[in-house]
Amino acid sequence: MFNKILIANRGEIACRVIKTARKMGIQTVAIYSDADANALHVQMADEAVHIGPPPANQSYIVIDKVMAAIRSSGAQAVHPGYGFLSENPKFAEALAAEGVAFVGPPVGAIEAMGDKITSKKIAQEANVSTVPGYMGLIEDADEAVKISGEIGYPVMIKASAGGGGKGMRIAWNDAEAREGFQSSKNEAANSFGDDRIFIEKFVTQPRHIEIQVLCDTHGNGIYLGERECSIQRRNQKVIEEAPSPFLDEATRRAMGEQAVALAKAVGYASAGTVEFIVDGDKNFYFLEMNTRLQVEHPVTELITGIDLVEQMIRVAAGQPLSITQDDVQLNGWAMESRLYAEDPYRNFLPSIGRLTRYRPPVEVAAGPLLDMGKWQGEAPAGTTAVRNDTGVYEGGEISMYYDPMIAKLCTWAPTRAEAIEAMRVALDRFEVEGIGHNLPFLSAVMDHPKFVSGDMTTAFIAEEYPEGFEGVALDEGALRRIAASCAAMHRVAEIRRARVSGRMDNHERTVGSDWVVSLQGHEFALRIAADTKGASVSFADGSSLRVTGDWTPGDKLADMLVDEAPLVMKVGKISGGFRIRTRGADLKVHVRTPRQAELAKLMPEKLPPDTSKLLLCPMPGLVVKLDVEEGQEVQEGQALCTVEAMKMENILRAERKGVVAKINAAPGDSLAVDDVIMEFE
Repeated sequence: MFNKILIANRGEIACRVIKTARKMGIQTVAIYSDADANALHVQMADEAVHIGPPPANQSYIVIDKVMAAIRSSGAQAVHPGYGFLSENPKFAEALAAEGVAFVGPPVGAIEAMGDKITSKKIAQEANVSTVPGYMGLIEDADEAVKISGEIGYPVMIKASAGGGGKGMRIAWNDAEAREGFQSSKNEAANSFGDDRIFIEKFVTQPRHIEIQVLCDTHGNGIYLGERECSIQRRNQKVIEEAPSPFLDEATRRAMGEQAVALAKAVGYASAGTVEFIVDGDKNFYFLEMNTRLQVEHPVTELITGIDLVEQMIRVAAGQPLSITQDDVQLNGWAMESRLYAEDPYRNFLPSIGRLTRYRPPVEVAAGPLLDMGKWQGEAPAGTTAVRNDTGVYEGGEISMYYDPMIAKLCTWAPTRAEAIEAMRVALDRFEVEGIGHNLPFLSAVMDHPKFVSGDMTTAFIAEEYPEGFEGVALDEGALRRIAASCAAMHRVAEIRRARVSGRMDNHERTVGSDWVVSLQGHEFALRIAADTKGASVSFADGSSLRVTGDWTPGDKLADMLVDEAPLVMKVGKISGGFRIRTRGADLKVHVRTPRQAELAKLMPEKLPPDTSKLLLCPMPGLVVKLDVEEGQEVQEGQALCTVEAMKMENILRAERKGVVAKINAAPGDSLAVDDVIMEFE
């Protein structure tokens, strides 16, 4: 076994590998760019080596720099994580030439399966059903349009060396095919150093289901069940679960056996993932094979008790698998929510900045999930587990140079419904401040009827949120629970103020019992009867709720019980009440005396400024291209400019017909959120 491993990556996956290596008694070496000098993975590793400037193409994906770090550290093996150099055959070859073990598959398998065009041809030869498409390389936009027409719209334009949604576009007509080809080509070149593009039929109403495989160098291969990855945005997975609520055992077995057969056909060794598109009749089509550890591997670990990183390291050390297919049991249900530095209220555009507050929910290992060991019988009813894979910490910076994912929150429970409920509570307990993030959206999905029923496709987000995410409108029952809790909390705060001011010896007598709570367009008149254990809150219609909890003024998190049901709220102070965030809703909750409520109705409403004649930068980023000039008339939907942020190109379009009056930015300019790019007449 190895004594020292270098992790050729950063962020949460580097931290994840370090944890398993430490458990195995293996020393670890981190690499870092200027932007990551104080990163968590650098702090966790036994030693760290600096490799260059922030841009990945000047540091993390420069093979010579990584090889120099390996030599200077004396590492015997390298785990590449995912992304960066994880599927780069030249890197694997360089390691082999140096006599350093690659914690991943052989070079031949990377070349065969890592390239999406080649992998499709091999799959066809192996009689694996594949999606119709054009397997050859495409030279220019004209050829892309021609091929797209022959295949039949809609089509998927994809980077051959792509992954993680980078270099991928859906085109529904010739214009989108032409535009998508160029954008995909640019993104592929920037992210992977390889701008080859191919096109395939886009299957409508699909489910994205993938099979985890594990093979060794002794000819053994097994599959570890499937992961449902259908909740995607811009072809980037957002929520994953294992197993899939859609598959039956026969389909699972057929997909697993095909996946293992495909892996063995190319001499695969290590952990890998075979991705399929599955239609409503459970017909499945091979998409691609990822010759690396997947982002969503934790959900497989949680339902199998198998540490995939440990297995990868053991296979790289030449050990045979100690697990057979008969040993693989799928127990319970696991969910993964990806926390992204993206603002859901701005169409999920990237956000950067300092994490002024970062408090994940407490991680909980339950029974057989301890240390991801073997299962020891069935878990008792009500048992849940919480796991958070992260690479950041409070006070750290979220950089514009790398992928916006900052954590993967996972829950496990014996059933899918329990795993979803555990995730709801965990998301509500996850505190993140200082940047835009998608926690509200993740909470909204967990409560969405389609998701709860398991009836979803990869079009879920586009279909259910066609105008983007604007927060959650809670039903009256949920609002009553929040109103009752906030009234009780406000009463506690008022008693403390009375005590501090010294208004009366009996402080509680200075605080009334009657309150009016307004939130999300609703108003509730209520009365509080408090005692030593909590408060009984009565509403004007005669209903009542019992509220208990240990919240004290200043706490950022309120963990309450309302009629014995949990209610977790993130709490901020506003004038006359609270800012409450829970279950995807962001609420201003005003708690007033009846007289204050009367006067509040007389106050004029403050209107937001008019920005209808401005093109504002929706995210921190770099202006790549301007498509219009001053004085030019533009039409609704016309491209105005392209801004690049976190390795993604974002085309900003005109919302209506108009004339460009002034352009305030030029290609190469770095912009902040809401900087004015151009003005219209």
